[in-house]
Amino acid sequence: MTSASTLPLPHADATVLDNAAWHSLAGPHASFAIGGDLARRYPADVAPFVAVRSWDEPGVWDALHELVGPGAEVGLSGYEGELPAGWEYLGGGEGVQLVETDALHTRPFEEAIELGADDAADMIALVERNQPGPFRPRTYELGRYIGIRREGRLVAMAGERLHPAGWTEISAVAVDADHRRQGFASRLVLDVAFHIQQRGDRAMMHAAATNVNAIAAYEKLGFALRRRNRFAAVRTPA
Repeated sequence: MTSASTLPLPHADATVLDNAAWHSLAGPHASFAIGGDLARRYPADVAPFVAVRSWDEPGVWDALHELVGPGAEVGLSGYEGELPAGWEYLGGGEGVQLVETDALHTRPFEEAIELGADDAADMIALVERNQPGPFRPRTYELGRYIGIRREGRLVAMAGERLHPAGWTEISAVAVDADHRRQGFASRLVLDVAFHIQQRGDRAMMHAAATNVNAIAAYEKLGFALRRRNRFAAVRTPA
């Protein structure tokens, strides 16, 4: 049998990755979307992401304010201009976006188990212990999540989050400190990527630019830097 890793990579429009959250909410994740034509968000218990169609659209700031409400803290991605009057900058940083290359050789991880609603509390606890990024009570609904249990305890996990057309983001890669250096993170990522490719999508990832160890590990697996992106936390006008 020919494995997915030996097949030519499927064609996918990479421009949707410039605004991945919007193209998720306007595409495969439309059933989760709250909002309208200019600004959308996930339910708060699913994911914290807010997205706009374009920062150049007239009325986008008003639509965003209406969507999240007055005095709300919200994360913005990809906006580097001046904030409108009344909006408060709270902090920010830089992230990286990585995409699969021909060097990514995916394969299933037989020991991994699929995770769902019954595992949500354990998934949240693992994320809280390891801080790989935001994870909410219903984040598992966004895609396929897998993990490793030891003596009943969930000690490692990874899964799928954003889903712009043709692409699926690998996220929530977390391994407890006392179970690291056993290859769990790499094998979970390769399993998630394998099933992404089986569906005809391509895999991508996001990481904080400061997380150089994780970035190096993903590049070693066969991911490559596509772009850097600024993100900011702001407060809407009261």
